Amino acid sequence: MAEPVLTYRGTVYPWHCDHMGHMNVMWYVGKFDEATWNLFTTLGITPDYLRSSSRGMVAVEQHLTYQREVLAGDTVAVHSTLLEVREKVMRFRHEMRNASGETAAVTTLTGVHLDTARRVSCPMPAEILDTARRLHSAQAQ
Repeated sequence: MAEPVLTYRGTVYPWHCDHMGHMNVMWYVGKFDEATWNLFTTLGITPDYLRSSSRGMVAVEQHLTYQREVLAGDTVAVHSTLLEVREKVMRFRHEMRNASGETAAVTTLTGVHLDTARRVSCPMPAEILDTARRLHSAQAQ
């Protein structure tokens, strides 16, 4: 079984924290968003591909659970797993861990491949689908 892909590593700064002293929800989503774009780049969904082909990826569903507080000064890493790959759709999971390896938060997202000119979903290119399916298959074993 292939390990989840490391898609983000960073630090929690004081300005990421709310009046209760832990990282605010908007920063969890932001760090997960950065992880998403790193995962996409691993699959071939790069900024250059998106711009040159008038394509995009849109999130259509997201579920997020918080399991442990993250505080200013903590370092976090996000590991990502592909859960489902279809012609136009990918579902994936991000797990945020603190420096001790404890899970701080988990999100599951569904993304749809989009023709940005026509504003409709469209199939991903074969090479992206092949790469995604190989990773999905390796992670599912």
